[in-house]
Amino acid sequence: MADTRPGAHSHVFLGEGHEQNERRTWTVIALCSFMMVAEVAGGVIFGSIALVADGLHMSTHASALLLAALAYSYARRHASDDRFSFGTGKLGDLAGFTSAIVLAMIALLIGYEAITRFIWPIAIDFTEAIPIAALGLVVNVASVLLLSGGRHPGHAHDHGHSRARHDHGRDQVHKLQTGAGPLTLEIFEDGVPPRFRLSCPSKIPAADEVTIETVRLGGVRQTFAMAARGSYLESIDEIPEPHTFTVRLSVDRGGETYSVDFQEHEHAHGAAQRDNNMRSAIVHVLADAGVSLLVIIGLSFGRFLGWAWMDPAVGLLGSVVIAAWAYGLVRDTGAILLDMNPDRDMAERMRATIETDGDQLTDLHLWRLGPGHLGAIVSVATRRQRGPEYYQSLLRRFRALSHLTVQVQQR
Repeated sequence: MADTRPGAHSHVFLGEGHEQNERRTWTVIALCSFMMVAEVAGGVIFGSIALVADGLHMSTHASALLLAALAYSYARRHASDDRFSFGTGKLGDLAGFTSAIVLAMIALLIGYEAITRFIWPIAIDFTEAIPIAALGLVVNVASVLLLSGGRHPGHAHDHGHSRARHDHGRDQVHKLQTGAGPLTLEIFEDGVPPRFRLSCPSKIPAADEVTIETVRLGGVRQTFAMAARGSYLESIDEIPEPHTFTVRLSVDRGGETYSVDFQEHEHAHGAAQRDNNMRSAIVHVLADAGVSLLVIIGLSFGRFLGWAWMDPAVGLLGSVVIAAWAYGLVRDTGAILLDMNPDRDMAERMRATIETDGDQLTDLHLWRLGPGHLGAIVSVATRRQRGPEYYQSLLRRFRALSHLTVQVQQR
């Protein structure tokens, strides 16, 4: 028996801020194009081959950004096209992969040019070249700031790992008006195993007067005894995952009973969340900015200390840095295009959620549909009379699951 989550058939899996990122990319393209025309025209008018060369280099930079902008535009226009079985969310990853290949080729060309200049040095006009490199650095820094939208640009090439993180928020803290006064019931797990905490601004009830019972989907119940911990009461036992259940709180030895619902939500993190199209665009301008900075350093040493060899040396160093960024981008986008599991921690938490009550997860496929959107195919073996809807409800806390298919087998 198989089914998909009701209402989950929309195949628009674009990342958050897709249109805003598209506009930023077009703005940077306009800036780079203006600088390209200005440098080439200035070089022709004033007879500066260095200005012409830098303008042509800026054209390759603008072309790479054009690829990112077109990917944003195409993905947005065809987001609802039913010819794309799982939407157009991966188009940005395809553009990022292509852009990374181009970046790797640029790194090879810079490295080749640097090596040839070690073997056959050429005369450098340091006085003219340094201001051009400085101008390129300013343009690229402005481009990074425009593309990142105020975020730290270092995230563009951060290959961080997925981390298990729960988004409890207000759903995990409840305030109750009781006969003993206002009480606050919460799940506390800041650096410690998760436990219930019950606090009161005046006088807390005695520990033996309070019990907590959780009722999970399917009717599974668990009772928690409380212990005094100074200014609050805390459950003696830890709370098993997932933290989605109804709590029945008994105060005054059952004289008062209150019912509250706890919900737990998890979002995509790390590779599952990252916009690789924007990341590739930022990597391009960061690479260009890094090369411009290294060129300024090399040219300065050449002008003031006579170390002409520093120019090809920093060029070689720049090619290595760019190649490393290109490799990371190819690795990450390639994994997405091949439907590699983007979040193993999340997959294990899904398994634990399904198998909490004795069922067995026999098969799980988890892949990325677009930034912040995951697809999953789940096969479950159970001895109980449970349909796909039951497991869809269990997995509803995983907000990143935008397309979920469940298959149930009776054992």
